[in-house]
Amino acid sequence: MSAPELSSAPAHENRLAGETSPYLLQHKRNPVDWRPWGPEALAEAKRSNKPILLSVGYAACHWCHVMAHESFEDDATAAVMNDLFVNIKVDREERPDIDQIYMNALHLLGEQGGWPLTMFLTPAGEPVWGGTYFPNTSRFGRPAFVDVLREVARLFREEPDKIDQNRRALMQRLAERARPEGRVVIGPPELDNTARRAASVIDPVHGGMRGAPKFPNASLFELLWRAGLRTGEARYFTLVEITLDRICEGGIYDHLGGGFSRYSVDERWLVPHFEKMLYDNAQLLELLALGYGRTGKPLYRERAHETVGWLAHEMTRPEGGFSASLDADSEGEEGKFYVWSLAEVEEILGKDDAAFFAAHYDVSSGGNFEGHNILNRLNT
Repeated sequence: MSAPELSSAPAHENRLAGETSPYLLQHKRNPVDWRPWGPEALAEAKRSNKPILLSVGYAACHWCHVMAHESFEDDATAAVMNDLFVNIKVDREERPDIDQIYMNALHLLGEQGGWPLTMFLTPAGEPVWGGTYFPNTSRFGRPAFVDVLREVARLFREEPDKIDQNRRALMQRLAERARPEGRVVIGPPELDNTARRAASVIDPVHGGMRGAPKFPNASLFELLWRAGLRTGEARYFTLVEITLDRICEGGIYDHLGGGFSRYSVDERWLVPHFEKMLYDNAQLLELLALGYGRTGKPLYRERAHETVGWLAHEMTRPEGGFSASLDADSEGEEGKFYVWSLAEVEEILGKDDAAFFAAHYDVSSGGNFEGHNILNRLNT
């Protein structure tokens, strides 16, 4: 019997262990031959003439974790990635400049965007096609990630004209965005028109933009607030105050620890996506201050005070800086430390005090979220 042939496939190496980004370090043990963004990675793509698979995310991103567990930690999927692509990982909080370029490209493809951002690039780094989260098997109306990998690689190999057509169209549109002809002037008429359009899509009952999910988009509501100051139209203030009222009382706010979650999965602001972002809370503090300055509502002052307390207690580092985010997942479970059972509340407070607390914070034996309770005051 002849000896088995040894595989001639090159050994692959994950190159993220020496990085400082918490997000990149989360992926340092993946069987994927990840490279950080930089000249070496781009040079390798040109040398091997392989397309680039660019994956952008951040440390607290829930769906980034899901895709990592399903695909990047899977040996079979990693083998396909390593064989067909030069794989580059980017932390959007470390390199927002790179994220912005390729997120713009995704938007130009007609996609809504989000993270993880999954983009396919030429060996020169030019975008061709992409998406966000791809499941490991075909579901949610999305193709399986391995099928996507193989089809994109096939197009690069067998139909380069199609690839070049996409590349040229995207690069032209990106160039137009980066270098618009003439001088762009934005004055009060343009700002007022933008505010009118934005106001038309605000939920008049729950605040925020209509439908779900809902993001507490502080910059959008500051735009409306400034329109109210500029025009004297009270409806702009009303829409902002409705939104502030609801997010301050909803489950998107952490009524125990303070601070706002990144967004709500429902239209009532009840069920948060449990990650907390530093930049969201910083912007909401400013919005709460504006609201309190005009209305004097104690609710806005209390939430601002509690959020500052949360920032000081949980988000400051011994070195003097701030952490950027808190993960949605704790000990492998989404929102583990943010939901409660009635029994847990009774154990801590005792029966009488627990009944009083439960009546004010929507706690019941059946729960308000998958058999658990998210503390909120939406019904009080």
